[in-house]
Amino acid sequence: MNNVMNSGMPANAVDDYDVTLLRMDFPILDHKVGGKPLIYFDNAATTQKPESVIKAMDDYYRCMNANVHRAAHTLSAQATDAFERARRHVAAFINSPFVEEVIWVRGTTEAINLVAATWGRTNIQAGDRILLTELEHHSNIVPWQLLAKEKGAEIIVLPVTDAGELDLTNLDLLLDQRVKLVALAHASNALGTRNPLEQIIEKAHSVGAKVLIDGAQAVAHWDIDVQSLNCDFYAFSGHKMYGPTGIGVLWGRRELLEKMPPYQSGGEMIKRVSFSDTSFNDLPYKFEAGTPNIAGAIGMGAAINYLGKIDRKAMSQYEAELLEYAVRKVADIPGINRVGTAKDSASIFSFTLEGVHPSDVGTILNQQGIAVRDGHHCAQPLMDRLNIPGTIRASFAFYNTFDEIDQFVEGLVKARNLLCQRPS
Repeated sequence: MNNVMNSGMPANAVDDYDVTLLRMDFPILDHKVGGKPLIYFDNAATTQKPESVIKAMDDYYRCMNANVHRAAHTLSAQATDAFERARRHVAAFINSPFVEEVIWVRGTTEAINLVAATWGRTNIQAGDRILLTELEHHSNIVPWQLLAKEKGAEIIVLPVTDAGELDLTNLDLLLDQRVKLVALAHASNALGTRNPLEQIIEKAHSVGAKVLIDGAQAVAHWDIDVQSLNCDFYAFSGHKMYGPTGIGVLWGRRELLEKMPPYQSGGEMIKRVSFSDTSFNDLPYKFEAGTPNIAGAIGMGAAINYLGKIDRKAMSQYEAELLEYAVRKVADIPGINRVGTAKDSASIFSFTLEGVHPSDVGTILNQQGIAVRDGHHCAQPLMDRLNIPGTIRASFAFYNTFDEIDQFVEGLVKARNLLCQRPS
């Protein structure tokens, strides 16, 4: 493993940031792919898991496996305590004023669909508008399209500039009394662009619109404070913040959640059922029908505890320096074009190689043990706007190193020489 204090490290790298020690927490980083040491640059798709998260989930299944709530026996009480403790960890992590505003879901996608199916069906009417942006992941487009078609509402779109930043020039014109909801990403999964949420949220609220934030690409990089943001809904996934797959969170204002009808029905989300009527449970259980992903919630709580032991400011700065270093090193390779040059960005480097399909580059890099993502990244409207079929995306986490980026650059040179037949 490479210490941050290596020869390729830029002079301004974060002092006392010991990446070697952090990497020891992630078992998979010792693996090899095709005989080559794994270099994992696909963190925007899913992050790797520290030993503490794996152990927390293993301990649940080994030592307290039982369903949560209502049972009198010891295992159920232990599982319930761990499950609800994880919810409290999430509430503290995002500075939720009330623990019951934290709803367990399968991930960001289900969180957005929950809001569309409940708040949306209740509050969106014919002639209303929903404002999205050209940066959105499909998960924050398609649910609103389906709702708009069902209700006779209209989708309007805030455009992006050539740099991949939101073009706010006509925001005041787009935001009028017809707009009932603004739904946008905290950061773009395809380009890394970090959006100016506070400005947009304030303007949206001034016309009476609610705001939903897709925070999937933000929670791993920055501190999140839903009270400071002043949004109405915030959605994110566990697996993008060093936790397990299949678990995520919808945070919503309590006064909104209380008025929303249930999303799914069955066990747990009821107070009493008869064949003539049903009364629903209190928050958060009204939205958590059926046996939940108990191990996933416990694992997500463990991931939050793990992140809490790291200097988040130093971590964020280190990731920014990884991105800056990669951009600078790759700039020397002919034919490489960076896609998205926002001034404020998550540690995502998206690019194309002139005349070469992104998947071909990804294949060559994989042969060298380097994991990147290629394609449209579930952001086809954005790719259409940029007039490209897709990109190669290298996304960095706090456990990546500058030496890995040097090897990545060598891999790109090899890919270019093989695919372009014009040696650099």
